[in-house]
Amino acid sequence: MSLKSRIALLSVFVSAGLLVAPAAQAVETTVDGRTVDPRPSTAKLAFELHKLAALSHGKIRVDKIGRSNEGRPVWAARVGHGKTRIQYVTQQHGDEPLGTPAALEFLRKVGVEHSVWARKLLAKVTVDIVVRANPDGHERDWRYNYAPDATPVYGEKGKGYDINRYHDPAVAPKDNPATEAGLIQRRNASFEPDIMVDYHMQGRYRDADGKEITASTLWPTNAGVEPSDVDFAKQIAVVVQRSIDGNGGYVSQYPGGDYQGIARNGYGLLGNGSVLIELSLIPEREQQQIRDALASMIAIAQSAADGSVRKVDPAAADAIPPRGPALPGSAEEAHEAA
Repeated sequence: MSLKSRIALLSVFVSAGLLVAPAAQAVETTVDGRTVDPRPSTAKLAFELHKLAALSHGKIRVDKIGRSNEGRPVWAARVGHGKTRIQYVTQQHGDEPLGTPAALEFLRKVGVEHSVWARKLLAKVTVDIVVRANPDGHERDWRYNYAPDATPVYGEKGKGYDINRYHDPAVAPKDNPATEAGLIQRRNASFEPDIMVDYHMQGRYRDADGKEITASTLWPTNAGVEPSDVDFAKQIAVVVQRSIDGNGGYVSQYPGGDYQGIARNGYGLLGNGSVLIELSLIPEREQQQIRDALASMIAIAQSAADGSVRKVDPAAADAIPPRGPALPGSAEEAHEAA
């Protein structure tokens, strides 16, 4: 893109009110030597998504899939044209942000940089990302959406719903009381992914030997999920573990519940290879955590594209070490089980 075209593009964004919010203060470098904003504002997220779409020359398609309870847009981006379909969802919990910048970096890597490997990847897979599913929760830096008049079964009265408890396949999107969960349900139903990966954050934990865990993963645990779909999710979880461990992280099993409304269970019941990823809240490692999430996104897509994910032994997931006790003084109690 020429300098003149870039200036024209930025002018469009400015006039649309999308170019705001300075980048976060640099602490350490991340992808390609750049410092990534770990918590882009709502406006900056829209700006970055539309900029990436423009720079991709049409390879990245950005859609507004609906609005939050306070009227903020909920964005999705799609890239690729391959048969295998992968869906990533970030930031269902508003105070768990790091999957969102990782998603932007994934789009940049595969949709803008024009590498040979990316072109081959996008011929094999189509990746759809709901980028920041909970913009109202992000604005308040809290877990829930914004529904202060609700009395939710899962959530907090005076605040809102815990979106990641409202993906029960038995509840139609139009009947879903958690607005943003209904938007994800609709997007999933229209896209019909083979793989669905939900990015969250957790507190700080260690293993039995005292080594700090940087991320956790889990597959569907609801008894109604078909065994073959559980096995596929376990294969994906092993790919996640290997990619993050290989990037310098340390992955454990997440001790999650079996309620059907949790996304990894709900979409597992629908036949998706459904996996949860929880990035640990480690402030001094924040940029590396974004890198790790990006590594997992790329590895999942590549292993799906070349078929290697289907060759993984599902039993290897059971050998992923369990998450141990919380680190003393950590703030994980603010991050309830997802």
